[in-house]
Amino acid sequence: MSAQGETEVQPDFAGKEYLLERFLKPEARRDIVERLAKAGIRPTAMMDVSDGLSSELMHICSQSGTGCRVYEERIPIDYQTAVMAEEFNMNLSTCALNGGEDYELLFTVPLSLHEQVSQLEDVKVIGHMTAPDLGCVLITRDGNELELKAQGWNPLKE
Repeated sequence: MSAQGETEVQPDFAGKEYLLERFLKPEARRDIVERLAKAGIRPTAMMDVSDGLSSELMHICSQSGTGCRVYEERIPIDYQTAVMAEEFNMNLSTCALNGGEDYELLFTVPLSLHEQVSQLEDVKVIGHMTAPDLGCVLITRDGNELELKAQGWNPLKE
């Protein structure tokens, strides 16, 4: 009981340790950079995911003068994230595309290196770059094409 006679309620974070650590204490993925270097793989573009996957994909495409095709079923999503999205009645893919601040790395390599990259631990090939006129597209689990939209946080917008 507090001094005013009210009960203090503490949130229950049991089973959510992964999520708390990812968002409260994010760490740069130097391990991935080291694995790429050790494998002799030099990305053609790279950035951390701090404003949401869709936003970062669009940044890379804009800066590289390309489009992209990203496959929904290939986007890695932690189990705890899926549980939390369900708890809040949120679409899991929307969360994965627009969440951020966890400092995972998003990078591109030539198509000829996709197989080699996919063999690296904790690295997932989620799509490929295309001609710029094809735009930035998410291929859904049922084969539909949806235009990617940057809905993550933008510190430059008010």
